Amino acid sequence: MPTAIHTIDVNYLNTPGAIASYIVIGPGGDPVMVETGPGCAVEGLVAGLKELGFRPRDVRDVLVTHIHFDHAGAAGWMAREGARIHVHEFGAAHLVDPTRLVRSAERIYGDRMGVLWGELIPVPEKQVRPVYDGDAIDAGGLRFRAIETPGHARHHHAYGLETEDLGRVAFTGDAAATFVEEAPGFISLPTPPPEFELAAWISSLDRLGEEGLDRIYPTHFGVVEDVPGHLTRVKQTLRDHAEFVRRQIDAGHDHDTIVERYTNWFLDHAAATALPEPKVGFYVKDTMASMNVSGMMRYWAKMAERMTT
Repeated sequence: MPTAIHTIDVNYLNTPGAIASYIVIGPGGDPVMVETGPGCAVEGLVAGLKELGFRPRDVRDVLVTHIHFDHAGAAGWMAREGARIHVHEFGAAHLVDPTRLVRSAERIYGDRMGVLWGELIPVPEKQVRPVYDGDAIDAGGLRFRAIETPGHARHHHAYGLETEDLGRVAFTGDAAATFVEEAPGFISLPTPPPEFELAAWISSLDRLGEEGLDRIYPTHFGVVEDVPGHLTRVKQTLRDHAEFVRRQIDAGHDHDTIVERYTNWFLDHAAATALPEPKVGFYVKDTMASMNVSGMMRYWAKMAERMTT
């Protein structure tokens, strides 16, 4: 039986093409899940599994690239169904006890937390499998490989997979940013505080480029065939966004003013690359612009502090 990768659109907040969960079916027909999506989108996740002929309890192994809500928010729910959760060593404890993770997110999302992400159910410690850089993860008759990819978050892995029928592919989480099939020139970069690191992210993109990948599967959203071209665009976009915010800081603007200017600048990019209007909210507006600016302002503040010490 050939290896197959299926994309489940969890239909996050009724926005198609926003968040994916990938189901990888190996030679024995057993499903492996990469990314769960958020707790508020479990219904879409279950519906996608059903379309493929599976129940949640059929999934024995779940790989999450990192512990942010849009990637691992339903990990606890899948653990209740019996799945083992494979997660970066730095993120494992936060899935077992998500208290600090929730508090940190509440500072960003405020009273919209419940609507945006739903409930984060703790994962029993016995079902958590901490993953280290280079680890081989045997699941569903397949062997995945953890690729350390910090920058978006310190606790981030991409997962490589090589088979005769697929070639070399990787599930990149947020490390390779976003991909919108209808607007391939558009790149959205989630740069949340406190862990965004520009240089580390560029290095992660270089590492992915060295993997010789035939395709990548970012969580937002779908398969990328032109891997070198996409990675090049992401690197340039990262530099452009960080430099834009740095110029605003140098001009003496406060956070709210920078958010307004950044949003308008980003909307111009969305229009120039023909991003479909229904996706503008998810990729540009909503909480994205404010979160990005906060992350980049914190990054530049850390850089300034390092220069003076």
